[in-house]
Amino acid sequence: MLDIFITDKDVAATPVWQIRANEAEAWCETHAGPGAAWVATSGFKGEAGKVLLLPDGSGGLAGVLLGIGDASDPFAAGALAASLPAGDYRLAGELHGDVSKAAFAFALGTYRFTRYSGNAREWPRLVLPRGVDGEEVSRLARAVFLARDLINTPASDMSPADLAAAAGEVASAHGAALTVIEGENLLSENYPMIHAVGRAAEIAPRLIDMRWGREGAPKVTLVGKGVCFDTGGLDLKPSSAMLLMKKDMGGAACTLALAQALMEAKLDIRLRLLIPAVENAVSGNAFRPGDVLQSRKGLTVEIGNTDAEGRLVLGDALAEADSEAPDLIIDMATLTGAARTALGPELPPFYTKDEGLAEEIAVSAEAMSDPLWRMPLWQPYDAWLESKIADVNHISDGPFAGSITAALFLARFVEKARAHVHFDIYGWAPKAKPGRPVGGEAQGIRALYHLLKRRYGA
Repeated sequence: MLDIFITDKDVAATPVWQIRANEAEAWCETHAGPGAAWVATSGFKGEAGKVLLLPDGSGGLAGVLLGIGDASDPFAAGALAASLPAGDYRLAGELHGDVSKAAFAFALGTYRFTRYSGNAREWPRLVLPRGVDGEEVSRLARAVFLARDLINTPASDMSPADLAAAAGEVASAHGAALTVIEGENLLSENYPMIHAVGRAAEIAPRLIDMRWGREGAPKVTLVGKGVCFDTGGLDLKPSSAMLLMKKDMGGAACTLALAQALMEAKLDIRLRLLIPAVENAVSGNAFRPGDVLQSRKGLTVEIGNTDAEGRLVLGDALAEADSEAPDLIIDMATLTGAARTALGPELPPFYTKDEGLAEEIAVSAEAMSDPLWRMPLWQPYDAWLESKIADVNHISDGPFAGSITAALFLARFVEKARAHVHFDIYGWAPKAKPGRPVGGEAQGIRALYHLLKRRYGA
């Protein structure tokens, strides 16, 4: 369990009251003393994420007010950790919303990416409210922290080799088996699209393959896009579009973080994680627009644009995942700008043909306040991927429905799995919120953890 949590309910701790918008005056009416007088002169109105420290009149701290606004943000408590001095605190008075989410938000507020700057600090601690599973909250917080750290790390220190090393650390910590197919071995092992996308980079492409869990358990396979940096290839991105491309391995970061949480929870599943790790670079041997690539599945793929490389590496990885006919394949990728145009950065779309799975995802997303939205695998658009010289083009020749056509392309590589779902995530928080700083962000993994635990948990 994270050391910011206290399980002893009797420990002396400073109270924290949750205050809705414009309820500060009502709080003052029931709490006399210097704290109430301070509220009256502070201008505090209970705005979401606002924190007010209450003096006790002798230089100490009598309590804390946490603004939760209209209570629509279950993670408003994420503002506490950065605002409070070191010490022990407890939620007091009427508790609004899900207290487990409040504890989780408190943990999120302690996240800092300090690899290159910033100093460690002593964080405040929170007495866990009754009924909150501190181990579970900590497990999910650690997963989010891992995904954020991986995404925030620049490509100079998060190459395909570094991503493989990070997967190795997770595998070693949980007794998972890890194999890595690298460089020219991708050709001899029949992963030609992964090789083609990554061959122009100085650091060789690779396929990271992690396995964990008992033989005979339900097979759950995760596939994460691991494009550690995307120049766009020969269809070179403008500099403004390239600036955030260290996050193009966000799918790999999220699936690795999800795998860590599932292994920590010891779910009875046969877990497999596949990460095609590449850098889409420019050199004399870069793959070109108009090329036709062989794929692991046997389909020939015409290249319409080298900046749509993620679906190519995922295609080979999905074909391998599908070869074992698992119960469920989950793939996650920072795949298309079209998804952001449609739904923005905070609401990732997902695609699946399985109605029951779609309902489970919706229920879990709501339960975990981890927003996701189903989009249609609209079959008529599949014709937009037709090629005159190959089995399929990997992009359409028009500007419409880019996220849908990408999902339709990926669906061609999955036939045997009982169910498959594709997530087109952003992996980045462009605007700070309590507990959610600007930077890399885990999306969808808490909902998926909830779903898989309901299916396969003890």
